[in-house]
Amino acid sequence: MKFLFILVANIFTEGGTFMMSLILICLLLSIFFLIKGFKSVSKDSIYSKKMLKLAIDSSLLGLVIGFLASILGLISAFDSIEAFGNPDPSVFAGGLKVSLLTATFGLFTFIIARIGILILKGLQKD
Repeated sequence: MKFLFILVANIFTEGGTFMMSLILICLLLSIFFLIKGFKSVSKDSIYSKKMLKLAIDSSLLGLVIGFLASILGLISAFDSIEAFGNPDPSVFAGGLKVSLLTATFGLFTFIIARIGILILKGLQKD
């Protein structure tokens, strides 16, 4: 368990703590809105639909932030190659890794939230 925590912490740090934190906040917000939506599905359908819309928006925001960070990672990789003149494959691979980590976490956030969104939509009455 400790090894898994260290591995996740390293991936989080390597992906860039600022952007990864923003994506994590979007994931947590999506889960929060989904839980609120599930709790109110039988009591207040209007509130449940509002929570559904907020979960959709926060999951999309996490996805977009992941791709923005991915683009920024690629730009920094190309900048370092341009600055050195002679491209070192390890520098380029590092930039690609950062871009892929953030995009992957953004996609993970989107997929987890979309599963909950689909279930909540199925439970809601039109």
